[in-house]
Amino acid sequence: MNKITMKRDGRNAIDQGFIEIPTFLFKDRSVAVLEALVEYLKDHKSLTFHEIAMLLNRNDRTIWTVYRRAKLKRKGLVRSREE
Repeated sequence: MNKITMKRDGRNAIDQGFIEIPTFLFKDRSVAVLEALVEYLKDHKSLTFHEIAMLLNRNDRTIWTVYRRAKLKRKGLVRSREE
């Protein structure tokens, strides 16, 4: 199969302009709201950084930075401001 015919799970939702986001994502206060959202879209919906940036009207580099920061916080390598 070529890449054109291999559409991932979230692609159809993007084309239609609709993606369901579960609210329980935002309950975890160890990461910021944007970090939780970007992490969910990348890990669970298999979207690229560019696709997420387009959805959220942000720069691709900003999305990459937010995703990386969320991953570091989850590993405990970065302390949040509350600590």
